[in-house]
Amino acid sequence: MPEDPKPNIPADNQLLAALPMEEYRKLFSKLEQIPLNYGELIYEVGENIRYVYFPNSGIISLLAAVENSSTLEVGIVGKEGFVGIPVFLGVKDSNNRAIVQGAGAAMRMTAADFLAECEKSSSLTRILQRFTHSLLTQVSQSAVCYRFHPIEARLARWLLMTADRMESDDFPVTQEFLSNMLGVRREAVNKAAVILQQKHLINYSRGNNSIINRADLEKTACKCYGIIKAEEESFPVPAKNI
Repeated sequence: MPEDPKPNIPADNQLLAALPMEEYRKLFSKLEQIPLNYGELIYEVGENIRYVYFPNSGIISLLAAVENSSTLEVGIVGKEGFVGIPVFLGVKDSNNRAIVQGAGAAMRMTAADFLAECEKSSSLTRILQRFTHSLLTQVSQSAVCYRFHPIEARLARWLLMTADRMESDDFPVTQEFLSNMLGVRREAVNKAAVILQQKHLINYSRGNNSIINRADLEKTACKCYGIIKAEEESFPVPAKNI
């Protein structure tokens, strides 16, 4: 019986979907589909990175450790990217914590298999290089945002980026989670959320958030959101081959 040219699991992940069919077919045998459960720890600071992850849905947050065992979000990755850039850059251990921020599913492969495939596939390497630049843009712009922009604008940016990756204006998020993401106390998060609610931009209640006026929320967000979004939209992903 001839070999089926198409794998059984489609790649909703945009990086995998950008690969030529033949290259993805070879890569597929090394990939394992797994669920991404909200709040699940993918890897910890200082931990050896055993797997790289290509989300098909959901979001993984990258958090940097700060004083008093607190964390600050430095990047979020959805189906537009992958988690495991240190491995791609030749580093075995992580300086960040990776945690599931939005439930979904991902395809993962071992770090060893990943590096072997990067050696064999120029297309995979080229696509991952371009995403690395995109994520670095997000990280550097987020650093500017944390330093110069008010909490309401930062919260609006974060909510919009999350909605973009979840492909939904409704998603769960607790004040404690937002506090870690934005690097402020829970009281500050609550105050900012109340302001956005009073402007009828969002509805936040009992750990669930709904964006109810996206156009005005974008006006409230800092310019960082537009810069990051423009960079992601400029990503030259070929037509879907899978």
